[in-house]
Amino acid sequence: MFSKFHLTGSSLELLKKGERGIIKFCNIKDEKSLQELISMGITPGTSFTVEQHFPCFVITVGERRLTLTQDFAQKIYVRINDE
Repeated sequence: MFSKFHLTGSSLELLKKGERGIIKFCNIKDEKSLQELISMGITPGTSFTVEQHFPCFVITVGERRLTLTQDFAQKIYVRINDE
């Protein structure tokens, strides 16, 4: 009845530990918060791996481990890399 589908994008917070993706865009209106993400290297096209969800959200970008608030993780939209 239902055909299979493959999810290719979501907010960062929905990815599981170990999943990889590419930042597509950030839905953040506050300029200061947006500049904070940019200074961390979180920009469209950036590849990352999810390291943990709790007690804080941690991703690896290149050789760096970055800690994000749950609010940031909800507002960052990504393309899931299933390779």
